[in-house]
Amino acid sequence: MGTGTTSGPTRQRHTEDLLAAVSMTSAQLAQAVGRFDGDTPAMVTAAIRTAERAFEELDACYEVIDDASATGQAIAVRLSALLAAEDEPGVGLELDALDAVSARVRGTDRARELLHRVLGREEAAERALPAVRPLTGADLPALPSAYADDAGFDDLMAFAAREEELAPRLREAHAERLREVAAHLVHVVEQVAAVGFADEAFARTSMHEARRAHELWVRCLAERRRDLG
Repeated sequence: MGTGTTSGPTRQRHTEDLLAAVSMTSAQLAQAVGRFDGDTPAMVTAAIRTAERAFEELDACYEVIDDASATGQAIAVRLSALLAAEDEPGVGLELDALDAVSARVRGTDRARELLHRVLGREEAAERALPAVRPLTGADLPALPSAYADDAGFDDLMAFAAREEELAPRLREAHAERLREVAAHLVHVVEQVAAVGFADEAFARTSMHEARRAHELWVRCLAERRRDLG
């Protein structure tokens, strides 16, 4: 996979020149072609050069996508470790970095679309994209509590004894909830990184779900601190 993201002034001018050709009227195109005055070899040469430049610009766009895929996969690996270590600030920073990666790819969307039009072809269809399954607190294991017991308690001592009895199950439930949310968050990032953020709708949905999963994970941490100290 390529790692270059060259986008200097010269490349930008080339892209703008190529994209401007798309919006030419028929009269303007005829006028431009007429400048060759029947010089077919010169016209063919100019067409070839234009196509070559278009392919160069497309290659640069796809290098951005390839780099985004590699970077996103690396972020997923780091997120897995940070979630396991319960590093709240670190997880947030990695998601910020992921947002920046996604934004760089979105910056190539219009150029890719119009460059394919310059070349007179459709952009290759992406493989079928997986569904982005939302995860909510209702999907997580329930937290056992003496408050939920059907049987009443005669006094506070009996209630406290029941809470103590439930403590191991409560610890495991909190741990399982955190594991499930962490696994979901990493999975969402891995999915969108696998396609290099190239599909705008899929990338936006994935990033939205990643943020929601992060919020749920933080909430699960707070609930565990509340219940277990």
